[in-house]
Amino acid sequence: MSIEAAKVLNSDCHSAIVDRGALERTLHEQGEVWHQRVNERCPYLFATAPLFVSSGEMEQMHAVIKAVQQVVALPAWRDAALQHAPAVARYEPRAKGVFFGYDFHLNAEGTHLIEINTNAGGALFNALQLHSQRDVVAPGKPAAIDNLEQVFLDMFRNEWRLERGDVPLKTIVIVDEQPLEQYFYPEFVLMQQLFERAGIAAFIADPAELEARTEGLYLHERKVDLIYNRLTDFSLQQQSAISVAYQSNQVVLTPHPHAYALYADKRNLALFTAPDSLRAMGVAETTIATLMMGIPQARLVGGAQEHEQWRQQRKQWFFKPVTGYGGKGTYRGASITNRVFAEIMQGGYIAQRMVSPGERMVCLEGAEPVALKSDVRCYVYDGQVQLIAARLYQGQTTNFRTAGGGFAPVRVVD
Repeated sequence: MSIEAAKVLNSDCHSAIVDRGALERTLHEQGEVWHQRVNERCPYLFATAPLFVSSGEMEQMHAVIKAVQQVVALPAWRDAALQHAPAVARYEPRAKGVFFGYDFHLNAEGTHLIEINTNAGGALFNALQLHSQRDVVAPGKPAAIDNLEQVFLDMFRNEWRLERGDVPLKTIVIVDEQPLEQYFYPEFVLMQQLFERAGIAAFIADPAELEARTEGLYLHERKVDLIYNRLTDFSLQQQSAISVAYQSNQVVLTPHPHAYALYADKRNLALFTAPDSLRAMGVAETTIATLMMGIPQARLVGGAQEHEQWRQQRKQWFFKPVTGYGGKGTYRGASITNRVFAEIMQGGYIAQRMVSPGERMVCLEGAEPVALKSDVRCYVYDGQVQLIAARLYQGQTTNFRTAGGGFAPVRVVD
């Protein structure tokens, strides 16, 4: 019944709205310059309506995440996943990796895990939005644990404790290439402020500013304790200073290449949906059943002998580069050009069964209601779901360029 209730609420643009005034006040509290930057550079960061999810769908997502955790914990999975990984991924730190993102499409056929990310952005944006809407009356309840900022801070402290025990954590650097140019730069600032309020010196830096010295990794003349890694160079190929310090255990890096290889490399999706391979690893039948139900079939692409077979079936598949991120280089088989199809057939891609995203009707000022696509992201640390948020969008993949779209609060309907 709750699935039907969620569907009815999502199909009515008047069922609930995001209180924009309350959201703007909360954003302004983060600083006037920061607020102005968000409004100018990220006008479609926050959606105009929440997304409703049934308690049954919630349980299904939790079950898939638990099943993934169980499989990844197996030595046989580790061996298989690291087979094609670069050497840096074989270095196994104690840190777990912060802000995993499990991305789902929810539709009439069920819940479908589309991919796993190991440096998912947006958690603090969503925490701010949730906080701003705490007094808004709407059906259902928020899909987050309480006191998220403290939870996130404790997560980073735990990463440090796993690696360094009781040694005080003094300096964190948030690292991305050209951070000022990044769409999520305002979230880096929120993270910096969160750390500073906790008495930890925090900086935002380009990796080129870091230097590996004999006694550790330095940002100018300050020794770096922990890096919050927002790089999309998941194997640190271009980041020699960080790579050297990380592999010699001179800096705590989170998330890290080992986690990416075990969870987020797209080749793993093909392995997660190969029941015979999972059985050979010793995965329980109940876990295999959960994965088969919850993850669309995926296959590695490549080999001239399969070329014609893929051409005939391409409309049923979505093609993704194995080391891709953020929807870059992804293609719907139905709309692919001959040139791109030929490139994909060279290898380096997985094909995933097409699974339609959910929908949410939103009201736009001075216009007819519009149906936006939705996907649902579970932010996870060490197997625990901290927060569930949605992204509303139009187009082939999620983006923040859609009027009425962006991050949407998720409300769970019983």
